[in-house]
Amino acid sequence: MLTEAVAIVGLGVMIWAYQAIRPPPPKICGSKNGPPVASPRIKLSDGRHLAYKERGVAKENAKYKVIVVHGFDSSKDMYLPLSEKLIDELGIYIVTFDRAGYGESDPNPGRSVKSEVLDVQELADKLQLGPKFHLLGVSIGTYTVWGCLKYIPHRLAGVGLIVPVINFWWPSFPSKLCTEEYSKQPKKDQWKLRIAHYAPGLLYWWMTQKWFPSCSIMARDPVIFSKRDFEILKKMLQVPNPNEHKIRQQGEFESLYRDLIVGFGNWEFDPMELKNPFADKEVSVHLWQGYGDTLVPVQLQRYVAKKLPWIKYNEVPDCGHLIIHDNGLCETIFKALLLKEEPTII
Repeated sequence: MLTEAVAIVGLGVMIWAYQAIRPPPPKICGSKNGPPVASPRIKLSDGRHLAYKERGVAKENAKYKVIVVHGFDSSKDMYLPLSEKLIDELGIYIVTFDRAGYGESDPNPGRSVKSEVLDVQELADKLQLGPKFHLLGVSIGTYTVWGCLKYIPHRLAGVGLIVPVINFWWPSFPSKLCTEEYSKQPKKDQWKLRIAHYAPGLLYWWMTQKWFPSCSIMARDPVIFSKRDFEILKKMLQVPNPNEHKIRQQGEFESLYRDLIVGFGNWEFDPMELKNPFADKEVSVHLWQGYGDTLVPVQLQRYVAKKLPWIKYNEVPDCGHLIIHDNGLCETIFKALLLKEEPTII
């Protein structure tokens, strides 16, 4: 009798554990019980859909065509404070898109660095952007940009990496430096990253359990923002995003957690071993880092820049992680990307 009771308890524990680590199925946009589709979308070769948003001058009249890749917990509706005057003067066409699982883009169970590259390439082809386009990525969205530099550099007319998130497991990092910078991260984020890298199957459980704090950025912990970031946030709040509720609408696992798994997983290549694909110097690559960024260690970013001297490193002394959302800096970034201007750090 006792043995039977123990077996029942054991079975119950196993069922609970299975349910705790297993993410719920995504609520796919346009499906019977899923959110509606309200944005234009392209159909990819694997059958998934990618939602996008166009801004700026008409594509047919544009001098510059720019694809912008959003970061963590963001979407195609990301805040880009570019003035209409600058957009019209330079003739800029911008397309942003919901990355797989975000907003109104279908989830991709096989999402990887390379799959995101293929999504960008198909988006450019389906929208007929031509043989080359400019590419700009923000925060964790820059793993897509690193992938494009690896796999499709021939399609790129100019590249911007804005506060690119560091993967602590890139092989080229000296272990001592990496360990020192990793230890400076909040404990909850250290655990989050370890699990995303070593035990991704447990990440859903870790991010949803209630016993321990799990993620600074999702909790909007003030520790992650610099003084200037707070000033930028105040301005951003004056321009509310009516579609913010759509960012995670298909499920946090397919949008946020899978982002962490890919971004901090084992990549097929080490970015610091990339050779300059633009030896003719016709294409410039800029990397932007805030000195006060607590999410992306400046010392590791400097090491990346040192290993890749063909990338122009721009460090903003008094800024944190929200560089792209600052009015002046956003315009400076676009001018450096499109006009190859030597940026004046604000």
